[in-house]
Amino acid sequence: MLTDEYEAIDGADALVIVTEWNQFRALDMEKVKSLLAAPKIADLRNIYEPQDMIELGFEYVGVGR
Repeated sequence: MLTDEYEAIDGADALVIVTEWNQFRALDMEKVKSLLAAPKIADLRNIYEPQDMIELGFEYVGVGR
């Protein structure tokens, strides 16, 4: 059983955000980047600003932007 969102991210090929839950709105993006196999995010809820994510080194896709 997973204990938190970071454990779910660990080793994943990409992060796909499909919820607006608060714990996904306040992720430590440097930690996320270190846990992912590749720094890729598909944000289906448009929680994050694309330019901010690109500046942090992520390959970022937001839906409808």
